Amino acid sequence: MINYGTRNAGLRPEMTKMLLHAQLLLFYFSFSSSPWTRVLPFKKQGMRHKATIFFLFTSTLSFLHLLAALQPKIKFLLKHFAFKSNLYYLTPLIANSNSGPKRKSSLEVVHKHGPCSQPNQESDKAKGTTPHSDILDQDKERVKYIHSRLYENLGQDNSVKELDSTSLPAKSGSLIGSGNYFVVVGIGTPKRDLSLIFDTGSDLTWTQCQPCARSCYKQQDPIFDPSKSTSYSNITCTSSLCTQLSTATGNDPGCSASTKACIYGIQYGDQSFSVGYFSRERLTIAADVIDNFLFGCGQNNQGLFGGSAGLIGLGRHPISLVQQTGAKYGRVFSYCLPATSSSVGHLTFGGGGASRYLKYTPFSTISRGSSFYGLDITGISVGGNRLPVSSATFSSGGAIIDSGTVITRLPPTAYAALRSAFRQGMARYPSAGELSILDTCYDLSGYKVLLIPKIDFAFGGGVAVELAAEGILYVASAKQVCLAFAANGDDSDVTIFGNVQQRTLEVVYDVGGGRIGFGAGGCK
Repeated sequence: MINYGTRNAGLRPEMTKMLLHAQLLLFYFSFSSSPWTRVLPFKKQGMRHKATIFFLFTSTLSFLHLLAALQPKIKFLLKHFAFKSNLYYLTPLIANSNSGPKRKSSLEVVHKHGPCSQPNQESDKAKGTTPHSDILDQDKERVKYIHSRLYENLGQDNSVKELDSTSLPAKSGSLIGSGNYFVVVGIGTPKRDLSLIFDTGSDLTWTQCQPCARSCYKQQDPIFDPSKSTSYSNITCTSSLCTQLSTATGNDPGCSASTKACIYGIQYGDQSFSVGYFSRERLTIAADVIDNFLFGCGQNNQGLFGGSAGLIGLGRHPISLVQQTGAKYGRVFSYCLPATSSSVGHLTFGGGGASRYLKYTPFSTISRGSSFYGLDITGISVGGNRLPVSSATFSSGGAIIDSGTVITRLPPTAYAALRSAFRQGMARYPSAGELSILDTCYDLSGYKVLLIPKIDFAFGGGVAVELAAEGILYVASAKQVCLAFAANGDDSDVTIFGNVQQRTLEVVYDVGGGRIGFGAGGCK
């Protein structure tokens, strides 16, 4: 809905945003009797002066003139919304600059396929499009492997025999999909900045390393060379640290015949993998320095990592970054995933700066997968109405929150109820074809504003979390806007609260306190 060819394109974004905010407020107020547009409480005062009335009238005309000049581009609809009752009223707005208070030990978060993402700019420009079907298909594979990991046979032999071996068992390690988010950290002395995907479903942090003894995929940053770092050292095979790899990666560690260095191997749900030396190195997070950080220095790496240099593991295992930095940050971290691929969020370590308005729910126990963060989902509401689904439906398979899974997976019984209620609320809009795993899609190319039913999740402890509008719809194009939920294969499969539904929320993992917090407007 933003026409970049108009004269308004020459305005500074913040000026355009202020203009639209002011005119929207006047527009809503002047039509305050409408239940669809009266979204802001406003106490009427006696407006006896003709000048005030004239100002309101001319401001409204100015807004209508501006609105008429804007062209419908649905992909910008989700950058701003206000709500009335149980409906979202979506309107276009210039993207938020995301400026806010400086956070301690905080990193900027950008989406893998967004224009702010340096690692993926070249590949996306070459393709010309964002591969939505690929994202969703790979997300499907990630979910399959999460389910298989939670039910895998722990007695099978998952060992890494040699560094130069590319063969890894299918059911091993943590999992990574394609709808992931990047942060930049420093590794080594002198520090080398590297773009890494962060993942709450993984434990081991690793990066590609020179000399790439077998293979390295293409990454945006120069590949880290440990021989040029004065703080790098390998972990030996006989070290007790080496044995921790079995539970962190799902594979028994290997041993270099020549150097006796400990070798890790990890494979992900989409068959991507990394094999290399388990090592110590200096890690720099914002201005903080962590010495003797345990990580993987990959010598044989293949897969779909989007041009990143590797991965940051934020799981619950002792080898994860969260646990290794526990003394410094108190085993607390938080993030906000940006609303759009062109905006920026944050990943913050430590409890400082957390919102006073967070709602906390206890972690639940996922006995079969200790690295995952469990949730207790008790219900879902659509348009203010609780779905007729019992809490037992969600507790049957349990639930986890995962930053690497794109689309939330629900028990089939719960998804059917949610889909039915959502379709009723969207009956005014024409349907569109399915998109991979998404079966409820709409053609919104002819609409300048949308009214969609809001969705709330109920968690243990009586906590209710309202999803942002950006957390309800998956926008492939103006002609294909889909409900961003999918069904598991069975009610007994684990429910996964994915990253689309987490957009713009402040999500705080208080691992030491055994709880997770949610708050609105986390990216501001």
